[in-house]
Amino acid sequence: MPPRGHGTVRVHEARQHRHGRVLMSLPVVVGGGWVVMIVKTEAAILAGGCFWGMQDLLRRIPTVLSTRVGYTGGDVPNPTYDDHGTHAEAIEIVFDPELLSYRQILEFFFRIHDPTTLNRQGADIGTRYRSAIFYLDQTQRRIAEATVSELDNSGLLPGRVVTTVEPAGQFWEAEPEHQAYFERHPERRACNHIRPSTMPACDRPLSQASDPLGFTRM
Repeated sequence: MPPRGHGTVRVHEARQHRHGRVLMSLPVVVGGGWVVMIVKTEAAILAGGCFWGMQDLLRRIPTVLSTRVGYTGGDVPNPTYDDHGTHAEAIEIVFDPELLSYRQILEFFFRIHDPTTLNRQGADIGTRYRSAIFYLDQTQRRIAEATVSELDNSGLLPGRVVTTVEPAGQFWEAEPEHQAYFERHPERRACNHIRPSTMPACDRPLSQASDPLGFTRM
């Protein structure tokens, strides 16, 4: 129970969506002078190379509520880290769309990996390291396609954007030892990075008026 007094408490309640966790709004509950609001939230599923590094950066955005890494987009049921076929290493991000938009999530996503290298991020090579956006509904699809097109036509990158936009399938949560990996192993080198022009990006607005996608020419 909330402490006595008056105020508002924001509570998030999870419900299962067939493509991943989507948190839905519920009626306001009033009691003891407090208003408890169950806030509507949204999920995004992205792949951009090593999921350890992706999670380490995305989880630090203040308005991101939760993250988990896993496997999706492939052909093997019950995948594992050592055997996940053509699945990509992916991350599910749960956020409050009133505080952070899906477009802003995508802008940040494109700032922490290279979307121009096919099935590769640096020294990591293979389909597991591909760049992909897995949309949960048609609104997300339209936003993702528009963002990819805008970035591809911007001339800010050294090559064409190869990021795929795909319907989300089942998201298989990775083993516990892969969740929040760099939080538990800070001595290990992160495999993703924030582009130097945007540091410290997690503490700034995800869009900049002069450069809506947060890029500088490379």
